[in-house]
Amino acid sequence: MIVVKLISYLPLGILYFFSDLLYLIGYYVVGYRKEIIRENINHAFPEKSKKEKSTIERKFFRNLTDSFAEIIKMYTISKSALDKRVKIQNANIPLDLIAKGEVVIGMTGHFFNWEMHLLQMMANISTKCEVVYLKVNNPFFEKLMKTIRGRFGGILVERNEFQREYLRNRNTPRMIVLAADQRPTRAEVRYWAPFMNRETIFFEGAEKLAKRFNHSVIYSDVQKPKRGHYIFTYSLLCEPPYKENREHSITDAFISRTEKTIRENPSLYLWSHNRWKISK
Repeated sequence: MIVVKLISYLPLGILYFFSDLLYLIGYYVVGYRKEIIRENINHAFPEKSKKEKSTIERKFFRNLTDSFAEIIKMYTISKSALDKRVKIQNANIPLDLIAKGEVVIGMTGHFFNWEMHLLQMMANISTKCEVVYLKVNNPFFEKLMKTIRGRFGGILVERNEFQREYLRNRNTPRMIVLAADQRPTRAEVRYWAPFMNRETIFFEGAEKLAKRFNHSVIYSDVQKPKRGHYIFTYSLLCEPPYKENREHSITDAFISRTEKTIRENPSLYLWSHNRWKISK
């Protein structure tokens, strides 16, 4: 942990030099998860040429290796430096609802760099922000990520503990952030829907929570204007009352918005994740 902290003091430009080397080795020599990445992109964009899909693949891999450098830098990055690199537009949408005493559900996907997004949320919304995360099996990396994510305050709740924590703090105004594009296990399969040209399983915890307790739902879009700089834009996805809404309406709205974000910025999505491992 001390070694990681010392490395994180290096300028991001130097860390990017090492991520460039990692990109060259990982993409051209090792071919890290190349089959999965290629298969996912081929299914998602059948209309694109081989050259276009190859460009998405290479840009994605560079975003992936850059994210490693950025995560290390987040260990010691100052709030002012983070503010220059990560912009959150329309943060007033959840903050205004929270100020009215409401609980807000934030739904997002695995777009680069979601870890910088989480840290910026924690820095600006702080104790009014609760992030639900999936525990990392490796104890070292679990401790590292919890340390990084918790630097500026906020609340981290492991997914398996979320239901109990929610009931305990049900009346506490805050934004609960969920990465809603996680892949459920076979035992957790609840809802299948078309997503990037394939039948895909989705969690519906956010939808059930929002409809049962009348919470508004926020979606986060993403853009990457240049290396190391991100813009996350919040918008209202759904709001109560939900009496007339059809089943799966919130999840379907999230899927539609996520697809739109992917098609606008395809190299920012996590194609190396075996999202479609389970078939219907």
